Amino acid sequence: MKKHSVSILAAGVLWGFMGLFRRYMADIGVSTAGVIILRCGVSTVFFAITLLATDSSRFRVKLRDAWCFIGSGLCSLLFFSYCYFQAMTLMSLSAAVIFLYTAPPIVMIMSVFIFHEKLTVKKILALLMAFAGCVLVSGPVGSGGITAVGLLYGLGAGFGYALYSIFARLALDRGYASNTVNFYSCLLAAIGASVIWGGAEPVRVMFASWGNAGLCVLSALFTCYLPYLLYTYGLTGLEAGKASIMASVELVVAAVIGVSVFKEPITPLAFIGIVLVLSAVVLLNVRNREKTDKVSKGATPPFFILFSPGVPY
Repeated sequence: MKKHSVSILAAGVLWGFMGLFRRYMADIGVSTAGVIILRCGVSTVFFAITLLATDSSRFRVKLRDAWCFIGSGLCSLLFFSYCYFQAMTLMSLSAAVIFLYTAPPIVMIMSVFIFHEKLTVKKILALLMAFAGCVLVSGPVGSGGITAVGLLYGLGAGFGYALYSIFARLALDRGYASNTVNFYSCLLAAIGASVIWGGAEPVRVMFASWGNAGLCVLSALFTCYLPYLLYTYGLTGLEAGKASIMASVELVVAAVIGVSVFKEPITPLAFIGIVLVLSAVVLLNVRNREKTDKVSKGATPPFFILFSPGVPY
């Protein structure tokens, strides 16, 4: 399995811990809006340090390309988070999760037109397997309770979630380093969330104690900084459509954490769903004679980032 695929899978695994950290953050009084502000705000600091430690010139962006970062930061990170949290208040969690995972087919369709990626039988089969697996793992949606407003928020969450792969890839194709994309995406999302919901209260909760501060930093590190570091790197050498499907392992990890940490029951259908998602990942990584994914020149695995000044991160 190529290193870009490993990076995407590692990002999905780390995103699977969001539910765990969200519960711990709720225990110390951080609201859902506060989680967005703190995750993106603290991650902005991490990405700034990363750029300073490697190549500070990577902070520079061209004004004509600002729309790429506005798209990945405001139209994706902020928009999808807002819609997702609203959807969870208007419908069951399982329904909200299923709507969120409409993202892979959206990415795949958009990638055909924007990046001219091929829509192969293998991709379609993997997409169907992954989506079916997500539905089974999420559990029954129920026959009622989904209002028109809830439907719009759910679809908005899936669309916003998909946009990160699109806008990030567009920025990468314009020659920007992956961590330049990450820095401005998190910065704009943090600023936007603070303007909408107010950033004073979550910051106050964070600095109320050393324990709170440590938890908030760890949450940002493991559910935002590291996964976006890995995912955006993966996009430098993997098609956006394929990457979005592989990141579905997030739901599998979340289910495993629910069972092992919170003692949540797992149904036979959920187990079948896990197998389907993992099978989709394996299918996408089976070698064939097709043209390999485009790899950005000079891309270096993120694990070497702090030890290789000047690499394109």
